Amino acid sequence: MSAHIVKVLDSFYVTHDVKCFVVEKPAGYDFIPGQATEVSINLPEWKNQMRPFTFTCLRSKEYLEFIIKIYPDHKGVTNMLSRINAGAELIINDTFGTLQYKGPGVFIAGGSGITPFIAIFRDLYKNKHLKGNKLIYSNKTSGDVILGDELRKMLKENFINLFTREKVIGYLGRRIDRNYLIENIIDFNQNFYVCGTSEFVKSITIYLIDLGVNPDSLIIEE
Repeated sequence: MSAHIVKVLDSFYVTHDVKCFVVEKPAGYDFIPGQATEVSINLPEWKNQMRPFTFTCLRSKEYLEFIIKIYPDHKGVTNMLSRINAGAELIINDTFGTLQYKGPGVFIAGGSGITPFIAIFRDLYKNKHLKGNKLIYSNKTSGDVILGDELRKMLKENFINLFTREKVIGYLGRRIDRNYLIENIIDFNQNFYVCGTSEFVKSITIYLIDLGVNPDSLIIEE
């Protein structure tokens, strides 16, 4: 495993509990959109506590970017990251991940599970290859949506929001369940990308396979 110490160039909140980190990019470092790396904080008591986070920037950028959900109640790595700002140092390792773009399809994300899709969408949008893709994005409330304006600009009418704990005029207040998929997806003979909590991915995967999706067309992090 190759470890790189990188300086934080900028950090800011994109929602009330999700923070963006822009860090230095080591020479020759590269990734495939959708991939992640193990990240730790370069402090004696934290440098061995590595956590997986997804790259969200374009691979052509001269920096790396991570969008990370902060869990202050856990008193762990993300809580410490809430205190990390420009000038601090992180440690990043080799890239990994199987959640990569394999062609047009339906992306289904729950909460911070959107992060692997951000780099994919940004890459497709830049290269004008986003046509034919759709995003169904579930959050507890409208305030939890990550990069909503940018996603709407890229995907337009193919950006679908659902809120499970808030009623917002013009949006569905429901979970993504089997009935929702039946009512809102016409073609199950296409690619499906799913990311979220382990419970979210498990339930959506079961629904999709039950509805006839070919397991080879189901792209999840393994």
